[in-house]
Amino acid sequence: MKKIIAGVDEVGRGSLIGPVYAAAVILKSNINKKELKDSKKLNKNKREALAKYIKRNSVWAIGSASLREIEKINILNASLLAMKRAIIKLKKKPTLVLIDGNKVPKIKNYKLKFIIKGDQKISEISAASIIAKVSRDRLIANLSKNFEKYNWLKNAGYGTKDHMEAIKKFGVTRFHRETFKPIHNILSPKKIR
Repeated sequence: MKKIIAGVDEVGRGSLIGPVYAAAVILKSNINKKELKDSKKLNKNKREALAKYIKRNSVWAIGSASLREIEKINILNASLLAMKRAIIKLKKKPTLVLIDGNKVPKIKNYKLKFIIKGDQKISEISAASIIAKVSRDRLIANLSKNFEKYNWLKNAGYGTKDHMEAIKKFGVTRFHRETFKPIHNILSPKKIR
């Protein structure tokens, strides 16, 4: 029996806003693996072009965990939940699931293995990192339309200097993760709706 390998990665774990996303990808044999790199090493245009290419040449799925779930079960468990959702949504069941990082979600009847820095070593994980990043970036771009002062288009909600200054100046939005230390520490009673 031919091995069916799925790669899984998450994105948005360190962001101060919104949900965490994960993608699971099974590459078709015709894909050019040389093109696939960790999403953090690619510029936006290259990432978006590759995401289209990967989607055409793979079986893929996206999973996410909401802001509310992150606040309730913490970011690590929410990341694992997003991964689990992506894996289960795949239209083809993999014989082996390779996951970026040092933990795996609990899923019955799946063979799971974590790989530290997997997004730099395994094409399937690189592909998953690209699809997850492009998907989450689209959501953030949508959210940022009403919150331009926070510069989310540029910082993707991470705790950059400009983002932290905007929070101090304009307050915390309903999309901010209130349990995250930087937000928790400067949380004002005035929440923007």
